Amino acid sequence: MTTESPRWFRSSYSENGGQCVEVATNLVASRGVVPIRDSKRDDSPELDFTAAAFSAFVEGVKAV
Repeated sequence: MTTESPRWFRSSYSENGGQCVEVATNLVASRGVVPIRDSKRDDSPELDFTAAAFSAFVEGVKAV
């Protein structure tokens, strides 16, 4: 089991009123997941997505 902590990243577009999320892509290699949380609350629950699911989500957003 790894003890690596998430390194949270917030998009530069998140200064538009705070309706954004943070992601921690540094855990893909060690855990195979991309955690996501509410950017307004550091103590918010994390949702873990597989790398494939997160990639599909990003591609879907780009297609809009």
